Amino acid sequence: MKAVGYHQAGDINRADALIDIHLPIPSPGPRDLLVRINAISVNPVDTKIRRTREPASDVAEVLGWDAVGIVEGIGEEVSGFAVGDRVFYAGAVNRPGSNAEYQLVDERIVGHAPENLSDAEAAALPLTAITAWELLFDRLGVAEGNGAGQSLLIVGAAGGVGSILVQLASRLTRLKVIATAARPESVEWVKTLGAKYVIDHSQPLLPQLEAQGLGPVTMVASLTHTAEHFDQYVECLAPQGKLALIDDFETLDIRKLKPKSISLHWEFMFTRSLHQTPDMHAQGLLLDRIAALADKDTLRTTLAEHFGVINAANLIKAHQLLESHKSRGKIVLEGFA
Repeated sequence: MKAVGYHQAGDINRADALIDIHLPIPSPGPRDLLVRINAISVNPVDTKIRRTREPASDVAEVLGWDAVGIVEGIGEEVSGFAVGDRVFYAGAVNRPGSNAEYQLVDERIVGHAPENLSDAEAAALPLTAITAWELLFDRLGVAEGNGAGQSLLIVGAAGGVGSILVQLASRLTRLKVIATAARPESVEWVKTLGAKYVIDHSQPLLPQLEAQGLGPVTMVASLTHTAEHFDQYVECLAPQGKLALIDDFETLDIRKLKPKSISLHWEFMFTRSLHQTPDMHAQGLLLDRIAALADKDTLRTTLAEHFGVINAANLIKAHQLLESHKSRGKIVLEGFA
């Protein structure tokens, strides 16, 4: 099968940063689906792993943690899917990724793809939808339909996760949703997704919140550059507020949270699959819910860029755009030439 991978971790501008390769089609384990990939999207985790993870063997490392495709084979213990089903999922970070014609994925983290979305539109959703949903409802503990009198500041709202989080918070809760965006096109993007209030994260946050009568806030979802903004979060958050984050950084002095009793909440959507948690199947159920919301037009795709077919050249362009920190929404690729 055709695939895209790498043999040595490193910079995206190296000639062999990502290469077109051929691999054997894998065989499903007991709980696996063998999926023929139709479309994928690219996430910051792809770029991070490409820079830092060396392949475990002579076989190239295959990235990709968003896919839409058709089930071509099933393991002997699979019960929720059949050959021919159209599915979508984010996969597991410790298994070969979706930048290949065929991929194995555990049925427990797979959903039935939205019927009303194209393959490209659906491929934009899984990883960011799971991350945003778990952050909002599981980590921050907001209940659907609730949140009146509380506010959520979403920093980096125009990115992949933020584009879903804005929608979930504004449409499924009663929270006052405040998005941040630094460029005119990003401001317009988050407004179309449902953000009523938008401030600029390249400027001091609290004065902007106070100017609109929005601060201090109850919760902050920090989706990028947490270390850079951390002191401002402490300043902006109300006593007993909550801070949720998804990005990586070298150090963070969490002692600064103590005077206000601010709680810190990590979200990592691969936790369930990585540790085979008893509730691992919750991600499959969550994706089915996301599909239902998309089919009712409650949730819209965050596809912003279509980079063509799935090959090394196009994936390199996608990685370069993500690493420029100028992307909005999701980058999608579709089909194999």
